[in-house]
Amino acid sequence: MMRTLVLADNQDITRYGIKLLCSVHVGLGDVVEITGKKRLVQILLQCPCSLVVLDYTLFDLSSVDELLILEQRFPETQWILFCDDLSEDFIHKVLISGSRIGIVMKDCKLPELEEAIQCTLKAERFICRRIMQLMQSKVGASFDERERLTATEKEILRAIAMGKTTKEIAAERFLSVHTVMTHRKNIFRKLRVNNVHEATKYAMRAGIVNMAEYYI
Repeated sequence: MMRTLVLADNQDITRYGIKLLCSVHVGLGDVVEITGKKRLVQILLQCPCSLVVLDYTLFDLSSVDELLILEQRFPETQWILFCDDLSEDFIHKVLISGSRIGIVMKDCKLPELEEAIQCTLKAERFICRRIMQLMQSKVGASFDERERLTATEKEILRAIAMGKTTKEIAAERFLSVHTVMTHRKNIFRKLRVNNVHEATKYAMRAGIVNMAEYYI
């Protein structure tokens, strides 16, 4: 299926460069250049199977929530945010909530942008290395040594952090639900955490969960 390329960027030189770069990629059809939210919605209603390359900082979206609403409204659309600068809070929210929104910074090298386009055309989200390194450094900055987990506890913590339920973990590991719940209690006690969110943050800081795998 051919995707319409929607360039939502107010910079002429950026739109020209992306069009030139995308002209060699199989899977892209028509190119539409837009400069406002209203026109973006019109295009996506007409061409829901689109690839949107968007500079959020130069576009008239009022908040990250509005961007995420658009992503939910058009489930066939793939997105690449192509920006000069984004706040850490914005990046974190997009990575957690926007499963079809990739991020590439404008100072990235050309091969990385090409890789982003190729991945997105295969419906795979792409996060540039600069953003991944930034988020890894943030979650790793406050890592501290706590009571050591056993190998089994680390595997169960990883499964919990990846969103698996107690029943799913028990079935995968051929354990009883009671046994998994006991492991879970021991993990939380050792890490001195009270909920899955805190346990997941620890798992990322400790390298038990791969950052790229978690966010993508």
